[in-house]
Parts: sequence; C-alpha cells; structure tokens
Amino acid sequence: MEILSTDFFEGNLFSYLILPLLIFFARISDVTIGTMRIVMVSKGQKLIAPLLGFFEVIIWLVTMSKIIQNIDNWVAYVAYGAGFATGNYIGLIIEEKLAVGIVQLQIITRKSAQNLIAKLKAGGYGITHHEAQGANEKVAVIYTIIKRNEVNKVLEIMRTYNPNAFYSIEDVKSISRPTSNYFRPNLRWRKGK
Repeated sequence: MEILSTDFFEGNLFSYLILPLLIFFARISDVTIGTMRIVMVSKGQKLIAPLLGFFEVIIWLVTMSKIIQNIDNWVAYVAYGAGFATGNYIGLIIEEKLAVGIVQLQIITRKSAQNLIAKLKAGGYGITHHEAQGANEKVAVIYTIIKRNEVNKVLEIMRTYNPNAFYSIEDVKSISRPTSNYFRPNLRWRKGK
C-alpha cells in the first residue's frame, strides 16, 4: 500500500493536475485572506488583522514549499499565478459584500436639494449642506457619514429626488463619537483618535 501511495505522488496525474489544483486553491485562499487583512488594517481592526495575517502566511509558506519542491513543474507556476489573480478578484468581491466601516458621501446637485435633504433627514441620516458656486451655476453640496452597507439605500434616495446629482464616496477611518442624535441611532461608532 505504501508503494502505491508513493507512486501516486510521483506520477504525472499528481504532478500535472492535482498538485497545480492544490496550489491554485491555496493561492486563492491566501490572497483572499490577504485582501481582507489589508481591509481590516485600514479599518483599524487590531485583533482580526493579525489573525488573518497568520493564516495568510502559513498558507503561503506551504504553497511556496510545494513550488520549490517541484521547481521544474511549469503547470504549478501557471496555477500559482492564476490563483493569485483569482484570489485578488474574490477578495475584492468579499470586501465589497462585507461593506465594513463607515464612509462620507458627498452629493452635489444643480437641482434644488430641499426634497432630497428632507428625505435624508426623515430617513434618520445626519447631513450637512451648503450652497456653493459650481463651474457654471450655483449648486447644493450635501455631506453625510454613513455605514458602508447603507450606501445603496442613500443612493436610491438620491436617485429618486435628484437623479442627475454627482456624488463621491470616501472611506472614513475614524470619527469623534457623536454627542447628539444627529446621526442615525442604529449606527455604532468606533472611538476616534
């Protein structure tokens, strides 16, 4: 039985199909974890980021040891590169779905913003707004700080009341803790620096 298992690991089926598939999936795993680790570092998650880093490096070390052991296997190199590319893609999709953190949404509209402002306030969103001079005309500028997973709700409100408004979204690493009910009550804030 032991001779069969040794033959299996030295055969072409293992070397050119199974090993590259294992490398491909291992690389997807470590790059996806690495993408999530970077997101957690940028969000200040001091406990989750190192834990993800531990698993990322362990998987990478095991994968690299198999590449080195099979240095003349070009299929393993292709699997390694394909796993890296796929891992980046999957990591970005997961990060987008998790929608971790808070963002600042800035809306600039040429159309009167009063209905939009009223609807955002009625929805419980804290906003700041002012009139400004655009390149050719007066505009209204609206700012709000929201959880990333609420961005689509706010954009839907914006599209209903001001469908041609320009908007930009920026990540916010930290804020000072709000002292009033100006912000949405169900939003949990991380203490600012």
